[in-house]
Amino acid sequence: MSNVAYIRVSTVEQNTARQEEAFRQAGIKIDKPFTEKVSGKDTNRPQLQAMLDYVREGDTVFIESYSRLARNTRDLLNIVDELEKKGVTVRSVKENFDTSTPQGRLMVTFMQGIAQFERDLIKERQAEGIAIAKEQGKFSKPTTPKPADWQDLYSKYKTRQMTATALAKQLGISRSLLYKWIREEA
Repeated sequence: MSNVAYIRVSTVEQNTARQEEAFRQAGIKIDKPFTEKVSGKDTNRPQLQAMLDYVREGDTVFIESYSRLARNTRDLLNIVDELEKKGVTVRSVKENFDTSTPQGRLMVTFMQGIAQFERDLIKERQAEGIAIAKEQGKFSKPTTPKPADWQDLYSKYKTRQMTATALAKQLGISRSLLYKWIREEA
């Protein structure tokens, strides 16, 4: 049986020390930590996948809080379900939940629902704020100007001498911006 920690922060500028300290203060000895600095918006995270591959029956995965493991209810429940099928327990230090108990499994669902609700409210308020700022003329995305040789490059694209991907790469822009420029030409 191994004590495994999954430690995640959303950006490279953030620090994992707070989560590591939470384990120390709780008196948890971690045998194998998996640490990454990446958004939890989905489960496509290298260290998460490595942790899921590593754990075996009887292991316990410690997390500082359930929001570190997943940012939405579906992902959290899928991860916890996958771990439970392997005979692995998940324990959260902050929420003091343990998936080996029925109460712990209920609380996981409840708390992650609240976290998803909060995230949705933040996004809703952000969209409302942007809409108001746009109405007042205070919000606009910075525009990338077309290069001086745009017409020549556009001509190459239209005559199939250059693909959209190659053109976007040469210009150093996203394909969505490229397609916006192409629509403007129509």
